[in-house]
Parts: sequence; C-alpha cells; structure tokens
Amino acid sequence: MTDASAAPTLAVGLGCQRGCPVSTLRALLDQALQAHQIGLHQIRALASIDMKRDEPGLIELAEQLALPLMYFSSEQLAGYQPQLSHHSDIAFERTGCYGVAESAALALAEQLSQAPAKLLISRQKYAQATLALACTAYNPR
Repeated sequence: MTDASAAPTLAVGLGCQRGCPVSTLRALLDQALQAHQIGLHQIRALASIDMKRDEPGLIELAEQLALPLMYFSSEQLAGYQPQLSHHSDIAFERTGCYGVAESAALALAEQLSQAPAKLLISRQKYAQATLALACTAYNPR
C-alpha cells in the first residue's frame, strides 16, 4: 500500500444563495482550509444539493479547482440530519433538508470511500454561502 491510499477522503459540501459569486465561494473555501491547515490538494471533490445544479458560482469553482462537483437530492441529504452541527429551518423550508453544506459533504465523503464519514469542519458561513468538510479515515480492513 502506498501512503496516498492511507490518506483520508476529504469532501467539501457547499450551499449558497442564488447568484453567489465564485469569489465568495473561493474565499470561504480558502479561509476554512487555512484555518484547519488543510491543503487544497487534499480535497477530492465538491458537493451540493441537486437544485443548485445550474448555479454558476459552484460550477466555476469546480472548474477553477479542477475538482468533480457532485449533487445529491434533498431525500439523500435528509438522512444525515442526526450528524449535523446546525439545523436550519430556513434551509429545510427551501430545500427539504436541515443543512445543505454539512449533509452534502458527508454524503460525498461516504460515496467516494464507501465508509462512514464525519464532519472535520462543521458549517462555516460567509456572505451568501456555507461550507463544510467531511472526511473518512483510511481503513485497511
């Protein structure tokens, strides 16, 4: 086994208001990674809710970072409610889940690694966007 396979799977979940500029999303990502001393190269992919599939800022951020951007339905995200650090009634009214960023990060990390995920960075809010980072630890079994 190489050292790379032992690295945890890191996935970023993003939520944003319509029309949120890519600069806001990038600033939030950079700020969160810097605060937790995580390198951008360690991020495997980005995720959000499927109703943001046509959100230009999210698409542009994924292109800038050359990372895949995955989307999950509100039904898929709702299952992560017990793991969320923050429950937003406004998010639930608008999307059907209590936290897009955290739920999307957890869903993506689990999908990428086929292992349970936990929040490494809980919901961070900045201007019109939210971000969370989930990880799964490498399990050699």
